[in-house]
Amino acid sequence: MTGRKGGLLGALARMRGRDIELKSPAEFEAMRAAGALVAATLAAVRELAKPGVSTAELDALAEQTIRDAGAVPSFKGYHGFPASICASVNDQIVHGIPSAGQVLADGDLISVDCGAILEGWHGDSAVTLAIGEVSDGDLALSAACEKAMWAGIEAAAPGARLTDISHAIQKACEAAAIADRADYGIVAEYGGHGIGTSMHMDPFLPNHGEPGKGPRLVPGMALAIEPMLTAGDPETRELEDGWTVVTAHGGRAVHWEHTIAITDTGYRVLTLPA
Repeated sequence: MTGRKGGLLGALARMRGRDIELKSPAEFEAMRAAGALVAATLAAVRELAKPGVSTAELDALAEQTIRDAGAVPSFKGYHGFPASICASVNDQIVHGIPSAGQVLADGDLISVDCGAILEGWHGDSAVTLAIGEVSDGDLALSAACEKAMWAGIEAAAPGARLTDISHAIQKACEAAAIADRADYGIVAEYGGHGIGTSMHMDPFLPNHGEPGKGPRLVPGMALAIEPMLTAGDPETRELEDGWTVVTAHGGRAVHWEHTIAITDTGYRVLTLPA
């Protein structure tokens, strides 16, 4: 689940690096267990996500998978969110609420964001899935977002600054747009975040910006890196449900996310499959 950019003073406080939780290697191992469970849950959802399946069915499978492992869904009840996954279809960018009435159809794109709490530690990851036969343009949009996520991850080196990640994501998005001869928009209002004993922690991680700003990345930090791209204008609006964020112009959107650890030797992706 994405972090949302708050007011100026709050953003500046986060950028100065206040209240950043540092973890020990043993605590990273605990986060890795939570992350592996999130990966397994997303793999199960991927298998079920086909035309004719509702997003409520995907949510039920995710919750059962998480609870069967002795964990708790991070999202369910979080500030009142009613489900265990965010299921965002087509023009929905993030925080889509699963429902029995939302049935997947051939050609849909769905972004599934999933979090789990295992023994007090959070894992958080998101994937975008193609349902049936999806257009080449939609596949390219999703591939560009996934590549941008990995570019951000690669920039997460000890000693770097927080916005080195932001800048790497932005540059990757811009390069993909040129290569694909497409107009890709980076969603600015939502971004990555610190994570650990809580799902959303300092610092907020923008998905674009100049490098060399924000707190220095040090061993013990954990971050959720999660770009969101749109086909065309990235302007957003929130639906009346108070959660679902959609593109203002109706264009399609995608979302990819991994939780990573900053270690003495580099980054470690905590939400890869076991």
